[in-house]
Amino acid sequence: MAYIVSAIFIGLSGASFTTYLAQSSYSDTSIRGFLETGQLLILLFSALLTMRLISEERKLGTWELLLTAPVREYEIVLGKFFSSLLVLSGMLILTLYFPILLMIFGDPDTGPILTSYLGLLLLGSASLAIGIFASSLTPNQIVAAVVAGGILFGLWFLGMVGNLIPQPVGEILSYFSLSQHFPGFVRGVVDTRDVVYYLSVTAVFLFLSVRSIETERWR
Repeated sequence: MAYIVSAIFIGLSGASFTTYLAQSSYSDTSIRGFLETGQLLILLFSALLTMRLISEERKLGTWELLLTAPVREYEIVLGKFFSSLLVLSGMLILTLYFPILLMIFGDPDTGPILTSYLGLLLLGSASLAIGIFASSLTPNQIVAAVVAGGILFGLWFLGMVGNLIPQPVGEILSYFSLSQHFPGFVRGVVDTRDVVYYLSVTAVFLFLSVRSIETERWR
């Protein structure tokens, strides 16, 4: 699954990156084309990467063995999380040839590129935590992927809904949107509020995953 997801991610990202440069007549030396598609691809592929982490163990019957092993619930969740985060980091590392090409043939601003990758990693971290939580709810991988995708894209488009609702309710909804905290990284700005938001989403859904497993243990 990891190899297939990585290959498709690189292919679609490369197509988006190349298309954007071609449309700008190769005058825009930035990775904006990759970022526009990469954000949504991370949401989609995070759901695919995490849908089997816990669900498959339940389906294969190894989940009961894991629950009786001398490990705590949070250790199980963190192990699943960091392994998937490592795969996602590898996927992002493989896209580094985009900015490398720009440096060879142009003179890009490296600041926004570095902050954009930081934003992608934080967005991916939050997305993986949500995916693990969805995987802990059901033994069916497809259901887990659908639930994770629903939560992820719901939070992503929450900002658009917030823009249509009068203040201050609309502002509150926009704050909880995954998409509203990413543009600053693209501009080269690392706002601590955006970093705290993504880390908070990651922590909250990892905590919910632990609680879900604890409920399963005592059921």
